[in-house]
Order: sequence, then structure tokens, then C-alpha cells
Amino acid sequence: MNRTSLLFVGVFVSLAASWVGVVLVNQISYGRLTPVVNLEEGLATPQPLPGVAQQGRLVYQDLGCATCHTQQVRRADFGTDEKRGWGSRQSVARDYIFEPVVLIGTRRLGPDLRNIGARKDGQQGREGRDWLVQHLYDSQLTSPGSIMPSYRFLFETRKIVGQGSPKAIDRLLPSSHQPSPGYEIVPTVRGEALVSYLMSLKDAYAYPESKNVFVPKSPSAVGGHQ
Repeated sequence: MNRTSLLFVGVFVSLAASWVGVVLVNQISYGRLTPVVNLEEGLATPQPLPGVAQQGRLVYQDLGCATCHTQQVRRADFGTDEKRGWGSRQSVARDYIFEPVVLIGTRRLGPDLRNIGARKDGQQGREGRDWLVQHLYDSQLTSPGSIMPSYRFLFETRKIVGQGSPKAIDRLLPSSHQPSPGYEIVPTVRGEALVSYLMSLKDAYAYPESKNVFVPKSPSAVGGHQ
């Protein structure tokens, strides 16, 4: 065997070993993860998304939301995610086992959304869904100065028939955004699905690997630096 053949075999073996170590081993480990059963509550978590939320996930993916938003809460000693209220614990691999495509995201031009449903439920109760509807329709209504574009194409203005739709969002909009008399603004099917998906984003449970993943050092141990 000449040197060229030996070089080729060496490169091939190196690449194959790297692929096995980086891709295959991790895939096997990840594929073995299963939901954790809470015997007291009789509940296995995480749960697959319900149908409408699954459709909304596709809308989220189609609109490229992962370009500006992440879905991964970092550990407490790496960044300020927990201080910002983006999650009560760091994200772990088990959180994503039912996701065919993990939408971790690429940049944080906007806040992390891994627990946006829990945040809005906790801050505003049942009003959380209304907040998301307003934000998608015009982010300036909820977050003045936001650079997020308007997604008004996820809504439609239509003529009122009978008593009108219970899904109409007119009550959530200021006078400057009201439709013409006799018309109402309602979410499209894609709009409703996207809001349902965002409201489903709640990692409100703990796993063995997510407990005590970070024990903060005492001020004296780090020279009193905060």
C-alpha cells in the first residue's frame, strides 16, 4: 500500500472516529432519554404538545422566530437567564425529547422563549394569551421601543355577522387600531396556532439531572464579588 492510500485510510478513519464520537454516541444517549414519571401526581413529563400547539410550532419554525429568540435557559453561573425570569432552572436534553427539530435558536435579539407560556401565566393569569395576541399584532402595544416587526398577516379584518366572533381582538386594541364600523379583527388559523404553541412553552417540572445542577459559591469564596 503506497503512502497516498495510507494517507487516505488515515483521514477516513479519523473522520469516522470523530463522527462516531461526536454524532453517533450523543444520538444514542439522547435517544435513550424517556419521560420521568412522578408517582405522586401520576404524571409523566415532558408531555407531547397537543395538536394545535404542534401546528403552531410549525408556524414558529416557518416564520423564522428562532433567528431572534432562543429556547434554552442557561445555567445560573453562565449568564443572567434566571435573574431575568426566563426560567427557574437550566434547560436539559430531556426537555426536548418530543421535538422533531429542536428550536434552540441562533441569536438573542429578543428574550428567550423557552418558558414564555409560564411567564405570561404567572404575570397576568388568563391575560397571558391576550398579551401574546397584542404583541404579535403590534409589539409597540406591549413593549414600546421593541424592534420586533408586526405580524398582522396572522390576523384578518372581516365583516361582522350576527353577534360577532368571540375570538375578535378589537377589545385588546386602542382606538387607533380599531377596524371600521361593522368589522372585526380575528386571528387566522395560523395566528391561533402560534399563540397556542407559545402558551405551551413551560418547563414547569424538574428532572433528576436538573436538580442541584448549580450550587452558587458564597461571596467569601469568590472574594466578595457579586
